[in-house]
Amino acid sequence: MNHNHGLVHGEVGSPAAKTTLPATAMETTAENPWPLRMLSQKLKTHIERVPPTWVEGQVIELNRRNSVTYLTLRDTEAEASFSLMAFNSVMARLELPLEPGSRVVAQLKPELYVKTGRLSMQTRDIRPVGLGDLLARLERLRQALGREGLFDTDRKKPLPMLPHRIGLITGRDSDAKKDVIRNASLRWPAVAFEVREVAVQGVNAVSQVMKALAELDGRPDVDVIVIARGGGSLEDLLPFSSEDLIRAVAAAATPVVSAIGHEADRPLLDEVADLRASTPTDAAKRIVPDVNEELTRIGRARQMLDRRVDHLIRVESERLAALRSRPVLSAPATMVDSRAEDITRLTQRARNCMTSAIHRDADRVGHLKAQIRALSPQNTLDRGYAVVQLPDGSILRDSADAAADTRLRIRVAVGEVAAKVI
Repeated sequence: MNHNHGLVHGEVGSPAAKTTLPATAMETTAENPWPLRMLSQKLKTHIERVPPTWVEGQVIELNRRNSVTYLTLRDTEAEASFSLMAFNSVMARLELPLEPGSRVVAQLKPELYVKTGRLSMQTRDIRPVGLGDLLARLERLRQALGREGLFDTDRKKPLPMLPHRIGLITGRDSDAKKDVIRNASLRWPAVAFEVREVAVQGVNAVSQVMKALAELDGRPDVDVIVIARGGGSLEDLLPFSSEDLIRAVAAAATPVVSAIGHEADRPLLDEVADLRASTPTDAAKRIVPDVNEELTRIGRARQMLDRRVDHLIRVESERLAALRSRPVLSAPATMVDSRAEDITRLTQRARNCMTSAIHRDADRVGHLKAQIRALSPQNTLDRGYAVVQLPDGSILRDSADAAADTRLRIRVAVGEVAAKVI
């Protein structure tokens, strides 16, 4: 619905006005405005097109005047309110009279009084929201979010073994805040807190808790975030079942602990949190270890370690004593002397074998040299033979190969002579 572009020229004013007035609100100017009655009529026409709407809220004011009851209805999770008007015929349908603080659903039809320009919300029907209705609504939301996987165990993040800084979201100066800080500090004095005090019930609770969650989740020094409240009625705990808050906790990168402290009707925050604590005190006990218990465990571990070390030393000492009692360790030179004798004997044997091999090979070399000498051409020359060579250096074997006047080289035992064939 557009209050500017959608307002068109209608049956207002004289026929002359129909031709001179702007056709739409967007065309009006300071020199050519609409009459106020025309704007009121156009707004009324648009508002009357709005169908009756069911809304939910909390009654914060209620005044009965003659046949009309005037109510102020406020949103349950935001700063938004409307003034309603209901005739006695509508209020008479209620089994019990409404009281301030009641949670209701109402069917509203907006109306505009043209004379005054006043917008009113006419209540055509109004019904209180009972405990059963709230529980049924929460159960439907629980099942819907569960089907999305927001409550699955495998998506829950493990808590750090020893958080150095804890983000705490709790009520202003509340007992829950004191319980968490006191018990956690008693268990581990070195732990530090980053506290955000917010509204934990009422219309501002959801927005303030979500803002604090976003701030703490954005700090790298915060290791875990605790949302704590000291119990309360179902209506008081409704902010901790808000779908917006549940999705914000599911999207947080830092592990979140729910410590609402309500066992009967668990808020949905318990389902989505990475850890559910039954009370703020229980949360403090589960997110930090007890320093005395840890010191005791360290003491027991040291005692066990001492016993193990003593046992190991004793066993190894006995093994060393047994080794030292053996002959090889009681007189270690015996082993060295026996090995030295073996080395001397083996060295002499190696030398003898090498000498024999050298002598045998020397005799064999002399024999081979004698054979070579006996078969060598020089030995043949020494016995009086000669070798005749042609000019080209080849050996003359056939007299036919030496024609007359052929020059020859005759090699004898010592030197050579030149000859000529005649």
